[in-house]
This record gives sequence, structure tokens and C-alpha cells, in this order.
Amino acid sequence: MFPSRADNRAAVPSFPIMTWLSRAFAAALAAGLLAAAPAAGATRFTIRGAGYGHGVGMSQYGAMGMAAHGWDYRQILSHYYSGTDLGALNEDREVRVLLQSGRRVAAFTGANTGAGRLLDPAKTYTARARPDGLLSLRGPRGRELATSIAPLRVTGPGPLVLWGTALNGRVDGAYRGALEVRPAPGGVNAINAVGLEDYVQGVVPTESPSTWPIEALKAQAVAARTYAATTGKGGDGWDQYPDTRSQVYGGVFAETPSTNEATAETRGQLVTYEGTPVVTFFFSTSGGQTENVENTPLGTEPEPWLRSVDDPYDDVSPKHRWGPIRMTYKQAGAKLRGLVLGRFRGIDVVTRGASPRVISADVLGSKGTTPVSGATLRARFGLYDTWAYFTSIAAAPAPPPDSGPSTGGAEPTAHAARRPAFASLKGAVHPARPGSPVVVERRVRGRWASAGWTRTGAAGRYLAPVPAAGVYRVRYRGVAGAPVRVRAR
Repeated sequence: MFPSRADNRAAVPSFPIMTWLSRAFAAALAAGLLAAAPAAGATRFTIRGAGYGHGVGMSQYGAMGMAAHGWDYRQILSHYYSGTDLGALNEDREVRVLLQSGRRVAAFTGANTGAGRLLDPAKTYTARARPDGLLSLRGPRGRELATSIAPLRVTGPGPLVLWGTALNGRVDGAYRGALEVRPAPGGVNAINAVGLEDYVQGVVPTESPSTWPIEALKAQAVAARTYAATTGKGGDGWDQYPDTRSQVYGGVFAETPSTNEATAETRGQLVTYEGTPVVTFFFSTSGGQTENVENTPLGTEPEPWLRSVDDPYDDVSPKHRWGPIRMTYKQAGAKLRGLVLGRFRGIDVVTRGASPRVISADVLGSKGTTPVSGATLRARFGLYDTWAYFTSIAAAPAPPPDSGPSTGGAEPTAHAARRPAFASLKGAVHPARPGSPVVVERRVRGRWASAGWTRTGAAGRYLAPVPAAGVYRVRYRGVAGAPVRVRAR
């Protein structure tokens, strides 16, 4: 489980504080020994997080968990879309989905009419753009059969099969409704003009597994139908992508009995707010709480039905908690190329949303900071969600501290405290407030054992005496740094 912010604090061993070591820590401060670890030391940047997707609206795994706990689809939808009801669409409408873009030709089978010609459904035809702006319909042997202004529309007695190209024999899919071909840069666009209910049948099984409880599938059907009815991408002759830029649409090949049943049993139903259909964003996994739409790239203004809500059963998702993702500072800096001033030191989260998702943060470099959005961090690091925590730990061997006036600070194990320290680990952790505990661990017979602890000074710097040569690491807020070898003198 990913720890909560409260649980993220590392447990501090209850060793007695040793006066000589307190004096040593103060002397190290005066001598400047608490500088950040040099490049020769070990660095580790760790990311842990929760959720998968943009975080707005209905969590699909959360809906599945609710259905498994007895919630029906109406309850599920009203939970995720605050203050909404279900309305009815009085008549079916066509949705236009962009299936292929900029292909040299569109090749299809199953059509019996097109460009004013009768066609043989058993044969494969192609459509391509002509230099004069018209579209050319060609037969199986490549002979031009007819020309048409855009769109060139073909229909058939059953689903139309769209091929990858005219020659490679790969089927892109089978689709209900009509196929419309329009000129596009580089060739033509192939567009499926399909009734809304048939469209939803091709969306539900690609967005939610068909084995899920029927009430979760019904909630998905209503959300998908409403999203299609209230959004449009403004393309030339089409309004929906066939992928996550809109909704994933698989056509006839994706349909299953259970998802078709969910679509049929909710036929025409839409999510409405004060009687008007509204945009119903949905996504995979919430991590336990959804987000306000204005805190994400999906919107700039608050919407009353797209507010943060608790998601009590989302823990069924394999992405409910994820990480840790580990890398060196150098690797992290490479992913943030162009955003790091000097050498990468860490990430400081400035603002979180209604959920813990990151809205804004600062990239920390040795020469300054750069403001970034949570969406930018998600894209640069390839994260599942903007619900993320970032921990930086740098460590390097250092000489043992000299004695000095007592101020409190670092502390080894009780056994090690009986003799002068052999050496020290020095470095910095981030984010950290002064006085935050840092635990020191030593590898003994393949296992990590506690070897003491210390507290951070300014800018997360620490100095931790160690009792003997060996391999050590520090642990901060439950996150382990990279191993560091302290060699014999």
C-alpha cells in the first residue's frame, strides 16, 4: 500500500542521545560538512503515486467496485457526477468517428451502394482523392467506377469492413452504419457515420471489460453515450477520435453480449444537470478520490457536476497505488531537459488539488528553480497520474565529525555510540523541514538493519556518523536512498 502523508513519516529509533555526538554535529555545521553530496556520491530520486488517468468524473475501477458492493448504475452515476439526474434522448443521432487519417486510399468490403453505383458486398473497393478535388471510387482491379464530391458515402446490408490498405490484407475493423471518405493532407480520411446506440455498443467493451458486473457496464454505457452527445472535436466531417483522445471505439469486432445488453437496457439515457446533458468525463483509476475539473488540463472553470468525491471501492484497481519509480538525479534531470537550472536536486510541490494531485510544482536545480505543472511532470516522467510524491536522497561518505559544542542532532546505535565514529554519511533529502528524522541503515548479511539516525538541517542537509566500514543507505519518509560504500581507512 502507498502510505498516507501521515504514515510517510519514518519511525525514529528510541536510542538515547549521546552528548559527544551532539557536539560533533554542531561542529560539522560550523565546518560546512553538511553541503549537498558531491557527484561522486549516490543519488536516488523516487516517485510514488496513485491513480491512472486525468482524475475527473467517473473512475471505471471505482464503478466496478461499487457495482460489486451492490450499487446500481443510477447510484454510481449520481455519485461521480454530483447533482445530476438521468434524462432521455428522444431520437437516435449519428456520430462520426475518424477511423483512418491521411491514408493514400481507403479500402473496404461489404458495401452495396456508393457514389450512386450498385456495388458487390463480397468485393473490395477503394476510394482516393483526385487532383481536381473530387473523390474517385475504384473497383477491385483499380478501374475508376465513379467520382463524387466529398463525402463519398458507402453503405451495405451489414457491417462494413475497413482494410489497413488496399493490398496488405489487414483488417482495421468492421463497423455498423456508413463509411464516409473525405480528402485529407496526404490522402483521404475514412469516417464511420454510425447511430449513437451502435456507437456506444462499440465503446463499452473497449472501455470496461465485458466480465465486469452489469451495473458497472450500464454506468459506462450511459457515460459513453452522454459524452458522445455533448462533445465534438471539430474535425472536417467528423467529431470523435476512435481512441483515448475521445473514447476508445472498437466497432463490431469489440461487441460482446454483456456490453450490448448494458447498452440496450440503458437505451437513450443521458446524464443531465438541471435538465441539460453534460460532459461526462471518465477514466481508469482514482486512487481513492477524484479531482475538480478546473484543477486539470480538462477545464479552466469549475463545473458543479465535476467535483472531487471520495471513491471508496477504487482499491480493486492494480493502479490504485503505484511505484516506487527510482532513478538517479542525472536520469531525472535528463527527463526534465530544458527545465533544470544547473544540476537537478529535486521537485518541490507547490499546489495540490482537492485530491492530492499535483497542480503546480518547482523543479529544483543547483542554479535556481523552474515552475511546472503537474501535467508536465506526468508527461516527462511517464506517470500514470498527477497524484504523485517526489523524494530526493543524496548521500556520500565523509570524514567523522570533530567534537564541538552540544546542540543535538545525529545519533548512531547505542553500541556504536560507545566509541568515536568511524566515518560519516553526508548529503541532503528533499522535501524536508529542519529537524526531520533521517534513518541510517547498514547492510548486514544481505539484509538492511538500522544503524542509527539523524535530523536534517537547513535545505534538508544531514550528517550521520557510522560505526564501521560497510555499505550504508539512509531512509527518509519511508523511502530508501541508494547504497553507499564506506571503505576502511
